[in-house]
Amino acid sequence: VLVLVIDGDTIDVTIDGSEERVRLIGIDTPETKKPDTPVECFGPEATAFTQSLLPEGAALHLERDVEARDAYGRLLAYVYRVDDGLFINMEIMLRGYARPLTFPPNINHADEFVAAARTAREANAGLWNGCTG
Repeated sequence: VLVLVIDGDTIDVTIDGSEERVRLIGIDTPETKKPDTPVECFGPEATAFTQSLLPEGAALHLERDVEARDAYGRLLAYVYRVDDGLFINMEIMLRGYARPLTFPPNINHADEFVAAARTAREANAGLWNGCTG
């Protein structure tokens, strides 16, 4: 169950009564909360978009890949809304709020994310239209 959207690619959830920080696998949204890092172009918009997809209390299905956690101890997951099955990681990418970010061995959807980013870029969606560089 969703507790809080931290930023565009990081959420807090409750699993069996225990709170976990979850990093969405395969996508990288612009930074808004990274210490000693300025807020990046389209970061606030990416956070707001993720919040629009994941209201507080939303039931979620988390799917893991090969590695369960990152170097920061965050759970790594592909996130799906239970009510309609929406693949959150993919929706963020398709709408232009993220770039692909692959860390092998967690590559189950890597090719799909690259294709989705290409689609968003060609459509000038989100950060592909709003940011340079």
